[in-house]
Amino acid sequence: MNKVPYPKTYTSPLNLVELLKLRGLYIEDEEKAQNYLTNISYYRLSAYCYPLLETPKNEHKYKKGSTFSHVLNLYRFDRKLRLLIFNEIEKIEVAIRSIIVNTACEYFGSVFWMTDENNFADPKYFEKFIKDISKDVKESSEDFIKHFTDKYKNEFPPAWAIAEILSLGGICHVYKNFKDQSLKKKIAKEFGLQPIVFESWIMTLSGFRNICCHHGRLWNRTLKLKPIVPYSTKHQWITDFLKNNIDSLDDGAIPKIDIQRVYYRLCIIKYFLFSVSPNNTFKEKILVLLEKYPKIDINAMGFTANWKTEPIWI
Repeated sequence: MNKVPYPKTYTSPLNLVELLKLRGLYIEDEEKAQNYLTNISYYRLSAYCYPLLETPKNEHKYKKGSTFSHVLNLYRFDRKLRLLIFNEIEKIEVAIRSIIVNTACEYFGSVFWMTDENNFADPKYFEKFIKDISKDVKESSEDFIKHFTDKYKNEFPPAWAIAEILSLGGICHVYKNFKDQSLKKKIAKEFGLQPIVFESWIMTLSGFRNICCHHGRLWNRTLKLKPIVPYSTKHQWITDFLKNNIDSLDDGAIPKIDIQRVYYRLCIIKYFLFSVSPNNTFKEKILVLLEKYPKIDINAMGFTANWKTEPIWI
């Protein structure tokens, strides 16, 4: 494919308002719209404009009745959804760190197991991990890291200190690289999952969390990672979704669930919360958000028609 120079030039917020009007988008208050385009940027808002375009989308003509308010509602809903998700993932992340560190400390009988090459399967990954940790410890501004390096002669802090400066993805890679499968099983069992599912779900939540951190769109997004579907779980899961191949179901048998949409990840969060926060109100928070934005198309997030009555949500 031959590449061509980028043809577009800068368009001011004032001119963008006129352009959107010409394309058929009703704007109730042009001054406010200009202010939003100045402070949010059209590039970010355009993702929420896209669903309102007629087909073919490349003609940039808005469907009849489309308004700038509708665009803003989608944007606001998505922002509040990200904040809600981030708050719940934080609880899960803290618990996963704690359980991995505590279980491994007891298992190895050492607080320095995380920097012992003998505990890990892939020496190349371990070498890179040590290089990264050395840099992170040296550059860290955390008081507990500074206290350790100032007071003790050990090259690296204990596992619980290192874990606090690792990302969720980083702690997942530590788990993934454990040499002893019985340790991986013991940790995964704390959440009622098989090790391969536990590992997959941590990485899935890590990617999900990163989108939230970087203010990315969630609402109608197809997410890259495909989390592994469990064969069995300790806690409630999605009805009949454990043993069935979702791509081979007959119409009307079991609702087809897109594992690359937001809803499946919400189910993963809810599942972890059974262990991490048994009395959580995650479902209630989702319902409050959906009630506040009743015109949001939840099908675009992968919700099924009967999601509220699924055992995982009851």
